[in-house]
Amino acid sequence: MVSAEIPIWLSVAPHAARYDAWLCDIWGVLHNGVAAFRPAADACAAFRAQGGRVILVSNAPRPATPIAAQLAGLGITAESYDAILTSGDVARSILQAQQPVPLYLLGPERHHVLVEGLNYPMVDEARADMVLCSGLYERDPDETPQDYRPQLQRLAARRLPMLCANPDLTADSGGTIKHCAGGLAAIYAELGGAVTYAGKPHAAVYVAAREMLTRLAGREINRARILAIGDGVNTDIRGAAGAGLDALYVTSRIHLTEPFSAAAVGRLFTGHAFRPVAATAALAW
Repeated sequence: MVSAEIPIWLSVAPHAARYDAWLCDIWGVLHNGVAAFRPAADACAAFRAQGGRVILVSNAPRPATPIAAQLAGLGITAESYDAILTSGDVARSILQAQQPVPLYLLGPERHHVLVEGLNYPMVDEARADMVLCSGLYERDPDETPQDYRPQLQRLAARRLPMLCANPDLTADSGGTIKHCAGGLAAIYAELGGAVTYAGKPHAAVYVAAREMLTRLAGREINRARILAIGDGVNTDIRGAAGAGLDALYVTSRIHLTEPFSAAAVGRLFTGHAFRPVAATAALAW
């Protein structure tokens, strides 16, 4: 049996009244790491202007505050959103909920912001009892997660638990595909290491997002009235399906390597147990 074609939305405005809230991805929907997508930011602002709530939900391995500053630097203001929730925020919540142990940060120095104010001794690899994985070290622009396999083998041999603060495998940064922490975590899991994921598509971030929505709205918003928007097939769209939410797929060169069309989107989701309610070339009102 052939599945029904995934609808294409040229504009989100005609469908906005179906929803009370959006959980909107940031990187790939609102910007590409270098430049803002102005129509997408304007769409979020227009939805809010008619009474909708917008929570930006990102797999960024940093807390919300520096993400807001980054958005402002790209010209995306608080007019476009009510709140920001990141996988970094969820990772911090997970760390706060357990007894501090010597912690090794597998990631760039700037990601130490993840543990600021937490009572975790930050140590080198040899003395660690836990690994916080936030990404590649970014010392070599050509490195890939496979370059980290020897280190990951050492860590897995010691059975250290890993907390992954960004489940994304890759991201499009101004036309350049960059590797993310999820690629390291995937190798670690392959080696038998235990990994806890803080962001999309895993449940914890959606629980946190719905709790945030309830606080903002002063009431619980029915799942059927929440739209998840994102460009990640196995993060945004899979995660929305797992959380029982409608999803709008925004095309991304990470996944869609052929020209955008209904047929191309249909092929992209062939074989998946989940599908978006619609797809769009770019979020626009």
